[in-house]
Amino acid sequence: MKEIVWNDRFNLGVEVIDKAHQKLFSIVNKLILMNEDSKKQPHACKEGVKYFKSYTLKHFAEEEEYMRRIAYKGYDKHKYIHDKMRDKTLPALEQELEEEHYSEESVQHFMGICIGWLNAHIIVEDRAIVNKAPVKWVYDAAEDELSAFEKAVIQTLQEMFRTEAEVVRAHYGGGNFYAGNKICYRLRYRSARDTFLQIFFVYEDRYVERMLSELLGRPLEKIDKTALYAVKVLSEKLIDNVKTYFPLTDGYHREKTEIIGFDQFVRTFSIDDPVYSVLFQTEEYGQFALCVRL
Repeated sequence: MKEIVWNDRFNLGVEVIDKAHQKLFSIVNKLILMNEDSKKQPHACKEGVKYFKSYTLKHFAEEEEYMRRIAYKGYDKHKYIHDKMRDKTLPALEQELEEEHYSEESVQHFMGICIGWLNAHIIVEDRAIVNKAPVKWVYDAAEDELSAFEKAVIQTLQEMFRTEAEVVRAHYGGGNFYAGNKICYRLRYRSARDTFLQIFFVYEDRYVERMLSELLGRPLEKIDKTALYAVKVLSEKLIDNVKTYFPLTDGYHREKTEIIGFDQFVRTFSIDDPVYSVLFQTEEYGQFALCVRL
Protein backbone atom coordinates (compact mmCIF):
# COMPACT_ATOMS: atom_id res chain seq x y z
CA MET A 1 0.00 0.00 0.00
CA LYS A 2 1.32 3.42 -0.98
CA GLU A 3 1.35 6.59 1.09
CA ILE A 4 -1.98 7.83 2.43
CA VAL A 5 -3.10 11.36 1.56
CA TRP A 6 -5.14 13.23 4.15
CA ASN A 7 -8.78 13.36 3.10
CA ASP A 8 -10.56 16.61 3.99
CA ARG A 9 -13.82 14.72 4.50
CA PHE A 10 -12.37 13.68 7.88
CA ASN A 11 -12.15 17.27 9.12
CA LEU A 12 -14.50 17.89 12.04
CA GLY A 13 -13.81 21.58 12.47
CA VAL A 14 -12.21 21.06 15.90
CA GLU A 15 -8.55 22.01 15.54
CA VAL A 16 -7.06 19.84 18.28
CA ILE A 17 -8.89 16.76 17.00
CA ASP A 18 -8.27 17.37 13.29
CA LYS A 19 -4.55 17.93 13.84
CA ALA A 20 -4.31 14.74 15.88
CA HIS A 21 -6.06 12.71 13.18
CA GLN A 22 -3.72 14.09 10.53
CA LYS A 23 -0.75 13.23 12.73
CA LEU A 24 -1.98 9.66 13.22
CA PHE A 25 -2.31 9.15 9.47
CA SER A 26 1.15 10.65 9.03
CA ILE A 27 2.60 8.11 11.48
CA VAL A 28 0.87 5.26 9.62
CA ASN A 29 2.40 6.61 6.38
CA LYS A 30 5.87 6.39 7.89
CA LEU A 31 5.19 2.83 9.03
CA ILE A 32 4.14 1.90 5.49
CA LEU A 33 7.42 3.28 4.10
CA MET A 34 9.48 1.60 6.83
CA ASN A 35 7.82 -1.74 6.19
CA GLU A 36 8.69 -1.54 2.50
CA ASP A 37 12.37 -0.86 3.27
CA SER A 38 14.00 -4.11 4.38
CA LYS A 39 17.02 -2.18 5.70
CA LYS A 40 14.79 -0.43 8.24
CA GLN A 41 13.07 -3.61 9.40
CA PRO A 42 12.33 -4.48 12.15
CA HIS A 43 13.84 -1.96 14.61
CA ALA A 44 12.43 1.14 12.91
CA CYS A 45 8.98 -0.41 12.70
CA LYS A 46 9.13 -1.30 16.39
CA GLU A 47 9.89 2.29 17.30
CA GLY A 48 7.22 3.54 14.90
CA VAL A 49 4.59 1.30 16.46
CA LYS A 50 5.51 2.54 19.93
CA TYR A 51 5.16 6.14 18.74
CA PHE A 52 1.81 5.40 17.11
CA LYS A 53 0.50 3.88 20.34
CA SER A 54 1.84 6.74 22.46
CA TYR A 55 0.32 9.39 20.20
CA THR A 56 -2.98 7.49 19.97
CA LEU A 57 -3.35 7.48 23.75
CA LYS A 58 -2.45 11.19 23.90
CA HIS A 59 -5.13 11.88 21.28
CA PHE A 60 -7.73 9.83 23.16
CA ALA A 61 -7.07 11.89 26.30
CA GLU A 62 -7.38 15.19 24.40
CA GLU A 63 -10.54 14.10 22.61
CA GLU A 64 -12.12 12.90 25.86
CA GLU A 65 -11.27 16.20 27.54
CA TYR A 66 -12.95 18.05 24.66
CA MET A 67 -16.07 15.87 24.95
CA ARG A 68 -16.28 16.57 28.69
CA ARG A 69 -15.84 20.29 28.10
CA ILE A 70 -18.79 20.45 25.70
CA ALA A 71 -20.84 18.02 27.86
CA TYR A 72 -21.14 15.55 24.97
CA LYS A 73 -23.99 13.13 25.72
CA GLY A 74 -22.30 10.22 23.99
CA TYR A 75 -19.15 10.51 26.09
CA ASP A 76 -19.44 7.21 27.99
CA LYS A 77 -19.97 5.12 24.85
CA HIS A 78 -17.20 6.94 23.02
CA LYS A 79 -14.76 6.48 25.88
CA TYR A 80 -15.62 2.77 26.03
CA ILE A 81 -14.55 2.45 22.37
CA HIS A 82 -11.28 4.26 23.15
CA ASP A 83 -10.68 2.03 26.16
CA LYS A 84 -11.26 -1.13 24.11
CA MET A 85 -8.75 0.01 21.50
CA ARG A 86 -6.23 0.99 24.19
CA ASP A 87 -6.62 -2.00 26.52
CA LYS A 88 -7.42 -4.86 24.11
CA THR A 89 -6.80 -4.23 20.43
CA LEU A 90 -3.45 -2.44 20.58
CA PRO A 91 -1.92 -4.81 23.20
CA ALA A 92 -3.02 -7.84 21.13
CA LEU A 93 -1.47 -6.36 18.00
CA GLU A 94 1.73 -5.52 19.88
CA GLN A 95 1.97 -9.07 21.17
CA GLU A 96 1.62 -10.44 17.65
CA LEU A 97 4.33 -8.07 16.41
CA GLU A 98 6.71 -9.22 19.15
CA GLU A 99 6.00 -12.89 18.54
CA GLU A 100 6.48 -12.45 14.79
CA HIS A 101 9.63 -10.30 15.31
CA TYR A 102 8.02 -7.43 13.42
CA SER A 103 7.76 -9.43 10.22
CA GLU A 104 6.41 -7.72 7.11
CA GLU A 105 3.08 -9.53 7.41
CA SER A 106 2.62 -8.72 11.11
CA VAL A 107 3.30 -5.03 10.42
CA GLN A 108 0.82 -5.13 7.52
CA HIS A 109 -1.72 -6.63 9.93
CA PHE A 110 -1.07 -3.85 12.45
CA MET A 111 -1.33 -1.12 9.81
CA GLY A 112 -4.45 -2.56 8.21
CA ILE A 113 -6.29 -2.79 11.52
CA CYS A 114 -5.25 0.73 12.50
CA ILE A 115 -6.17 2.24 9.12
CA GLY A 116 -9.56 0.54 9.17
CA TRP A 117 -10.21 1.52 12.79
CA LEU A 118 -9.17 5.16 12.32
CA ASN A 119 -11.32 5.57 9.22
CA ALA A 120 -14.39 3.97 10.78
CA HIS A 121 -13.98 5.75 14.12
CA ILE A 122 -13.60 9.20 12.58
CA ILE A 123 -16.46 8.64 10.13
CA VAL A 124 -18.91 7.37 12.73
CA GLU A 125 -18.10 8.19 16.38
CA ASP A 126 -16.02 11.34 15.92
CA ARG A 127 -18.41 12.96 13.45
CA ALA A 128 -21.18 12.44 15.99
CA ILE A 129 -19.32 14.66 18.48
CA VAL A 130 -19.86 17.67 16.24
CA ASN A 131 -23.38 16.67 15.15
CA LYS A 132 -22.28 15.56 11.68
CA ALA A 133 -23.87 12.14 12.00
CA PRO A 134 -27.12 11.78 10.01
CA VAL A 135 -30.53 11.44 11.61
CA LYS A 136 -31.06 7.75 12.30
CA TRP A 137 -33.96 5.72 11.03
CA VAL A 138 -35.22 3.36 13.74
CA TYR A 139 -36.46 -0.15 13.00
CA ASP A 140 -40.16 -0.73 13.58
CA ALA A 141 -40.97 -4.33 14.51
CA ALA A 142 -44.13 -4.06 12.39
CA GLU A 143 -42.00 -3.71 9.24
CA ASP A 144 -41.16 -6.62 6.97
CA GLU A 145 -37.85 -7.98 8.32
CA LEU A 146 -36.08 -8.34 4.99
CA SER A 147 -37.06 -4.84 3.91
CA ALA A 148 -35.93 -3.46 7.27
CA PHE A 149 -32.59 -5.28 6.99
CA GLU A 150 -32.03 -3.88 3.48
CA LYS A 151 -32.97 -0.40 4.66
CA ALA A 152 -30.56 -0.62 7.61
CA VAL A 153 -27.66 -1.61 5.33
CA ILE A 154 -28.42 1.14 2.82
CA GLN A 155 -28.64 3.73 5.62
CA THR A 156 -25.34 2.55 7.08
CA LEU A 157 -23.55 2.73 3.73
CA GLN A 158 -24.75 6.29 3.30
CA GLU A 159 -23.63 7.19 6.82
CA MET A 160 -20.20 5.59 6.68
CA PHE A 161 -19.14 6.00 3.06
CA ARG A 162 -21.51 8.64 1.68
CA THR A 163 -22.57 6.28 -1.07
CA GLU A 164 -26.07 5.53 -2.27
CA ALA A 165 -27.02 1.87 -2.67
CA GLU A 166 -29.90 -0.17 -3.97
CA VAL A 167 -30.91 -3.81 -3.85
CA VAL A 168 -30.05 -5.76 -7.01
CA ARG A 169 -31.24 -9.13 -5.74
CA ALA A 170 -33.20 -9.62 -2.51
CA HIS A 171 -32.55 -13.38 -2.53
CA TYR A 172 -28.96 -13.77 -3.70
CA GLY A 173 -28.26 -17.45 -4.32
CA GLY A 174 -24.50 -17.55 -3.79
CA GLY A 175 -23.49 -17.54 -7.46
CA ASN A 176 -21.12 -15.36 -9.43
CA PHE A 177 -22.29 -11.79 -9.89
CA TYR A 178 -19.01 -10.35 -11.20
CA ALA A 179 -16.48 -11.73 -13.69
CA GLY A 180 -13.45 -10.49 -11.74
CA ASN A 181 -11.99 -11.59 -8.43
CA LYS A 182 -14.10 -11.48 -5.30
CA ILE A 183 -12.96 -10.80 -1.73
CA CYS A 184 -14.88 -12.62 0.99
CA TYR A 185 -15.07 -12.21 4.76
CA ARG A 186 -16.81 -14.40 7.32
CA LEU A 187 -17.83 -12.86 10.66
CA ARG A 188 -18.65 -15.45 13.30
CA TYR A 189 -20.85 -14.62 16.31
CA ARG A 190 -21.75 -16.70 19.37
CA SER A 191 -24.65 -16.35 21.81
CA ALA A 192 -24.70 -17.12 25.54
CA ARG A 193 -26.49 -20.36 24.63
CA ASP A 194 -23.65 -21.40 22.28
CA THR A 195 -25.66 -20.84 19.14
CA PHE A 196 -23.87 -19.30 16.20
CA LEU A 197 -24.54 -16.61 13.65
CA GLN A 198 -22.39 -16.17 10.54
CA ILE A 199 -22.28 -13.09 8.34
CA PHE A 200 -20.60 -13.12 4.94
CA PHE A 201 -19.43 -10.19 2.85
CA VAL A 202 -18.60 -10.85 -0.81
CA TYR A 203 -17.03 -7.81 -2.49
CA GLU A 204 -15.99 -7.21 -6.05
CA ASP A 205 -12.24 -6.58 -5.99
CA ARG A 206 -12.89 -3.24 -7.70
CA TYR A 207 -15.34 -2.39 -4.88
CA VAL A 208 -12.49 -2.71 -2.36
CA GLU A 209 -10.11 -0.73 -4.58
CA ARG A 210 -12.56 2.14 -5.08
CA MET A 211 -13.74 2.29 -1.48
CA LEU A 212 -10.22 2.39 -0.02
CA SER A 213 -9.03 4.83 -2.68
CA GLU A 214 -11.82 7.20 -1.61
CA LEU A 215 -11.05 6.83 2.09
CA LEU A 216 -7.27 7.07 1.69
CA GLY A 217 -7.37 10.02 -0.68
CA ARG A 218 -5.39 8.38 -3.50
CA PRO A 219 -5.73 5.51 -5.99
CA LEU A 220 -5.05 2.09 -4.52
CA GLU A 221 -2.51 0.42 -6.79
CA LYS A 222 -3.10 -3.09 -5.52
CA ILE A 223 -5.03 -4.95 -2.85
CA ASP A 224 -2.31 -6.08 -0.46
CA LYS A 225 -2.66 -7.54 3.02
CA THR A 226 -2.80 -4.10 4.62
CA ALA A 227 -5.82 -3.28 2.45
CA LEU A 228 -7.49 -6.62 3.23
CA TYR A 229 -7.11 -6.09 6.98
CA ALA A 230 -8.43 -2.52 6.68
CA VAL A 231 -11.57 -3.72 4.88
CA LYS A 232 -11.98 -6.44 7.52
CA VAL A 233 -12.30 -3.76 10.22
CA LEU A 234 -14.58 -1.62 8.05
CA SER A 235 -16.85 -4.63 7.46
CA GLU A 236 -17.07 -5.29 11.20
CA LYS A 237 -17.91 -1.64 11.79
CA LEU A 238 -20.57 -1.71 9.08
CA ILE A 239 -22.32 -4.58 10.87
CA ASP A 240 -21.98 -2.80 14.23
CA ASN A 241 -23.71 0.20 12.68
CA VAL A 242 -26.42 -1.86 11.03
CA LYS A 243 -27.23 -3.12 14.53
CA THR A 244 -27.97 0.45 15.65
CA TYR A 245 -30.87 0.41 13.18
CA PHE A 246 -31.87 -3.25 13.05
CA PRO A 247 -31.39 -5.98 15.74
CA LEU A 248 -29.20 -8.14 13.52
CA THR A 249 -26.72 -9.42 16.13
CA ASP A 250 -28.69 -8.84 19.34
CA GLY A 251 -27.79 -11.54 21.84
CA TYR A 252 -24.55 -12.41 20.03
CA HIS A 253 -20.96 -11.30 20.43
CA ARG A 254 -18.38 -11.38 17.64
CA GLU A 255 -15.79 -14.12 18.06
CA LYS A 256 -13.81 -14.05 14.85
CA THR A 257 -13.52 -12.44 11.44
CA GLU A 258 -11.60 -14.21 8.70
CA ILE A 259 -10.83 -13.77 5.03
CA ILE A 260 -12.02 -16.77 3.01
CA GLY A 261 -11.96 -17.79 -0.63
CA PHE A 262 -15.05 -17.49 -2.81
CA ASP A 263 -15.16 -21.27 -3.25
CA GLN A 264 -15.19 -21.70 0.54
CA PHE A 265 -17.98 -19.15 0.79
CA VAL A 266 -20.06 -21.06 -1.78
CA ARG A 267 -19.52 -24.37 0.03
CA THR A 268 -20.52 -22.88 3.39
CA PHE A 269 -23.37 -20.96 1.86
CA SER A 270 -24.90 -24.10 0.32
CA ILE A 271 -25.16 -25.97 3.64
CA ASP A 272 -28.34 -24.24 4.69
CA ASP A 273 -30.67 -21.48 3.63
CA PRO A 274 -29.51 -18.06 4.84
CA VAL A 275 -31.69 -15.84 6.98
CA TYR A 276 -30.88 -12.90 4.70
CA SER A 277 -28.91 -12.91 1.46
CA VAL A 278 -28.92 -9.65 -0.48
CA LEU A 279 -26.90 -8.33 -3.40
CA PHE A 280 -26.39 -4.56 -3.27
CA GLN A 281 -25.29 -2.09 -5.94
CA THR A 282 -23.55 1.14 -4.94
CA GLU A 283 -23.08 4.12 -7.23
CA GLU A 284 -19.38 4.69 -6.63
CA TYR A 285 -17.91 1.27 -5.89
CA GLY A 286 -19.86 -1.54 -7.54
CA GLN A 287 -21.60 -4.55 -6.04
CA PHE A 288 -21.30 -6.62 -2.89
CA ALA A 289 -23.33 -9.38 -1.30
CA LEU A 290 -24.23 -9.54 2.38
CA CYS A 291 -25.47 -12.90 3.67
CA VAL A 292 -26.57 -13.92 7.17
CA ARG A 293 -27.10 -17.51 8.30
CA LEU A 294 -27.67 -19.29 11.61
